[in-house]
Amino acid sequence: MIPPLSEALAERGYDKLTPVQEAVTDPDLTGSDLLVSAQTGSGKTVGFGLAIAPTILEEAERFGPAAAPLALVVAPTRELAFQVMRELSWLFAKTGGRVTSCVGGMDMRDERRALDRGAHIVVGTPGRLRDHIQRGSLDMTGLRAIVLDEADEMLDLGFREDLEFMLGEAPEDRRTLMFSATVPPMIATLAKQFQRDARRISTLGGAKQHTDIEYQAVRVAQSDSEHAIFNMLRFHDTESAIVFANTRAAVSHLTARLANRGFAVVSLSGELSQTERTHALQAMRDGRARICVATDVAARGIDLPNLNLVIHADLPTNTESLLHRSGRTGRAGRKGISALIVPAKAAKKAERLLKWAKINAEWVTAPSADDILKRDEERLLNDPAWGEPVTEEQGAFAAKLLALHTPEAIAAAYLRLYRDKRSAPEELLPPDTKAPAREHKAFGPSQWFALSVGNKDRAEARWLLPLLCRAGNIDKSAIGAIRVQDSETFVELTKASTAGFVSALGPDGLLEEGITARQLDRAPDIAPQRGGPNRGARPAPKGAHGGNRSDAARGERKPRTNAAPRPASAGAAPANAEASVSPKPTAAPRPATDSAAPDASPRPDYTAAHGPAKAKHTPARGGKPDARGGKPGGGKPSTGKSFGGKPSGGKPSGGKPSGGKPFGGKPGGGKPGGKPVRAASDARDSSKRFTPPGKATAGPRKSGPGSQSRKGGTEPPRRTKR
Repeated sequence: MIPPLSEALAERGYDKLTPVQEAVTDPDLTGSDLLVSAQTGSGKTVGFGLAIAPTILEEAERFGPAAAPLALVVAPTRELAFQVMRELSWLFAKTGGRVTSCVGGMDMRDERRALDRGAHIVVGTPGRLRDHIQRGSLDMTGLRAIVLDEADEMLDLGFREDLEFMLGEAPEDRRTLMFSATVPPMIATLAKQFQRDARRISTLGGAKQHTDIEYQAVRVAQSDSEHAIFNMLRFHDTESAIVFANTRAAVSHLTARLANRGFAVVSLSGELSQTERTHALQAMRDGRARICVATDVAARGIDLPNLNLVIHADLPTNTESLLHRSGRTGRAGRKGISALIVPAKAAKKAERLLKWAKINAEWVTAPSADDILKRDEERLLNDPAWGEPVTEEQGAFAAKLLALHTPEAIAAAYLRLYRDKRSAPEELLPPDTKAPAREHKAFGPSQWFALSVGNKDRAEARWLLPLLCRAGNIDKSAIGAIRVQDSETFVELTKASTAGFVSALGPDGLLEEGITARQLDRAPDIAPQRGGPNRGARPAPKGAHGGNRSDAARGERKPRTNAAPRPASAGAAPANAEASVSPKPTAAPRPATDSAAPDASPRPDYTAAHGPAKAKHTPARGGKPDARGGKPGGGKPSTGKSFGGKPSGGKPSGGKPSGGKPFGGKPGGGKPGGKPVRAASDARDSSKRFTPPGKATAGPRKSGPGSQSRKGGTEPPRRTKR
């Protein structure tokens, strides 16, 4: 090993190298590409620093003047990049090495100036490094080694193209070292493409992934997950702990809950700025905060001092995430605990996760309130402060206390003060306790009313409910069942609200818009609803395509002779809605477009006169031919518009422009002066899906561009072609 590096390790207290550090510094591997898989927290950063040292220093013990970088280290996150830069800085400090960083979220101009001044090692994130390469501020010609730290995570985060770009821009004779906790197929493919005869190194253990980490699966009741986290933190009372959640929302929620209970807590998630994340990590390092709540990506690769406890508030999504989370503790020979909070419903998932990760976890229950109070007493009795000598000032104050209070009162007050500074423990339910089922109270006693609208009026429960509340001055909790029948609707109200409801309606029982309500003497005989059991559902009209529900059950199919006519296109004249006679009720016709005019004469029976036609044909008015009808009468062929007229303003029948009223008929449909055709309701507006009894269905409607829908109508204005 190079002497300056040995001295730096000795000053840091490295008595011996970790397995991964010994493996990568093997003299036989000097100059070879490496694909290394090692457990998280095993000293990989120092390991690849030692591995690339002979390559970038060659035979010298000190670097020459800084110029183009000799080594490039790529990390998935900003926090990990800064951590790697700090580790490499002290490792190469005695060699005169200059280490600089290029990470997203930092000032790119400062980074460019640092690169211009020269650097021996550059550490950065994939996106920012690629930006510097493309802008020409990062010179890759002098590179001797490239290190990909947490390579599997960079691929998971979508940095594959950036990595391939950087590896493609680097000199072909450089060394490429890939470090990863796992080696999935994507990593193997990348190594095969950009490495030369890479040597495979694995220091992963057998059945247990990390001997310094104690894995616990904590069984909790379904409603006690957060309370179990509070008790775990109180019971262990470590110098620093990290709680992992799967989403940003969960991180924010847990951070607020912990802060409300007096814990010194910070959070790490993707929504925070770089400055906020830096301050949060600094607070953990200097002891101002003791708990960090984070997502997987935000906490990837961070190394917090004296981190002894990792709590998985949400179960990890895969084994790699479990290993990386747990690897935040048990680092550099220190012991740690990784606890998974397992509600009853997630027990099977947790078992599978631990099995796939080849981890033998101890299944335990969360500490109870009594356990926490006993642990507080043990800490208090074993505190080193009891063995320290008493100063003169402290002795004088102790004498004052003894003169005023008994020793028992002083001890009890001290215990209270000690506990008041800490969060009170939570009382937990047994782990096998299920959440209490919701109690469904019976609705009653009740009174039934009949409303004068039903399926024929297209009544629906979702607009009847607010109508009842508004007109009857009652709350929706006073309304029970709403059963829509063919011609009326039955509504169940509580007895307590009946008097106020009747009083609000008045003697006529009028709700609004012609809808009346009458009180029933007894519960009605409610017939089964057509079209399914959904309350207030609109039944399918008879004669529609496919028949109604009962027809389908008998295997029959209704002919389409009674189906509603299709709406005409712009400029077309639909057949008179009153001309077709059907023994059964038909569906309401769809309204024509703004520029279409209804026909006053019945449509001729084309099939009876000419036999089956290959295509639908409508004779044109005014001598203009149909789009598919050739050139009758010597006229020019149409351009595709029915009747040859332009919508809303053409010259049908050779007359003057109609100005939006083709053929001179009155808007609204039907014969001039006759009964207007009823327009279909707009399905987008549930409050206008029926016509109240005794109210006009439609008024005159203006046509043409920019016109508004008729007052009181249900159809929004349509835009016509110009």
